[in-house]
Amino acid sequence: MAHIQDRWYRDKTDPVTGEIMVNSKGKPVQEPTPEHGKGLRYRVKYQDPDKRERSKSFPDKQLGRAKEFMTKVENDKYAGTYTDPNAGNVEFKTYAVKVLAARSQDESTVDNLANRMNSQAYPFLGRKILSSFATPELIRSWLAWMNSRDKPVSAAYQRQVFDLVSTILDAAVVDEKIRKNPCKDASVRPPKPIIRTITPWPETRLRRVELALPARFKPCISLGAGVGLRQGEMFAFSLDNVDRKEMVYHCTRQMVTVNGMRKFKLPKGHKTRVVPLGHGVLDGLDAYAELFPPVEITLPWAERDGRESETIRVLMVNDAGDLYTRQAFNNVVWRPTFAKAGLSYVDREDGMHALRHLFASALLALGVTVKELAAYLGHASEAFTLKTYTHLMPSSYSRARQAVNEMFTPRRSAQAAAVTA
Repeated sequence: MAHIQDRWYRDKTDPVTGEIMVNSKGKPVQEPTPEHGKGLRYRVKYQDPDKRERSKSFPDKQLGRAKEFMTKVENDKYAGTYTDPNAGNVEFKTYAVKVLAARSQDESTVDNLANRMNSQAYPFLGRKILSSFATPELIRSWLAWMNSRDKPVSAAYQRQVFDLVSTILDAAVVDEKIRKNPCKDASVRPPKPIIRTITPWPETRLRRVELALPARFKPCISLGAGVGLRQGEMFAFSLDNVDRKEMVYHCTRQMVTVNGMRKFKLPKGHKTRVVPLGHGVLDGLDAYAELFPPVEITLPWAERDGRESETIRVLMVNDAGDLYTRQAFNNVVWRPTFAKAGLSYVDREDGMHALRHLFASALLALGVTVKELAAYLGHASEAFTLKTYTHLMPSSYSRARQAVNEMFTPRRSAQAAAVTA
């Protein structure tokens, strides 16, 4: 059973008999201990559910708090909800770094998660002790802080960071460092992303951007809108991955930047894929390769599969025969192209991902199924593809109406037939 030790006083014993001395009321006489007046006075000593000896100390004049703690410990042990009161005595950032390091072994993913936490979570939560997350007040204050910054990020980005913090606190619950996850409290309102409906570019905008692009980077248009590649996949594109007999492209790599270093790795989600290749697209890429021959590039391989590096013949490089990082390409080539074309650049609408949206809309318009499109785009699930592009799918009203008409012949058709007869 738990008990409370008074470190400042002890029962006085008779120096002759060795028995505890009592006063007139029959209670033990108290005398100061050698530790009197030093440190915390009351120490609650108990065994945790694993029979390990534990203790927690309280200062002078806080015997009531010590008794409350002792009672709570015993009740929690009985209810099966006990957590080590010292387990949460670790800074959030220290714990979060360990959790995230074990969550993914993918370098670029780890780097991406670290950037989110460094910009939006650690400045406010990093030095907080896990035990201070006992109530949702800290989480509510953090959410308000994200919105009060000089340049608050989008609600969608905030939600990504919020979900990440919530995942870390879920782990803290499992590790018995906190009792419950405050992010899941009813009083906490997670950031609500604004749902944006994708509107594909009109073809005139595509052609104006294509004309304004420097000659070295014109393949961006056909690789994005004609093959549906992501930006990193465009930079790692090689004609050696084209099957000219089957007219398909084997998308097996992308280029990423990890801690400032460019590397090759598998496409997003580690999903390689095969994409049908149009004859016009291939003709254009072959013509480009005659003007700008492919360049052999060797980069470190960012997957943990035993390969240290990969050498490929990259199609699209800069004037120095090297690869741009994504950020450098966007700043040096992509954004300036819009000004050259006489177009205003709209954030979240005119990034290179807009070319993939064009690819998706073109395929859906011609009846390609969501299942097929998801495979061509390399999406993690068909549900994501459907959610993203369902509004671009051709209406089935006319086909549905025709099916019903075959069961229930329209009277107007019958009457028209009678008049004609």
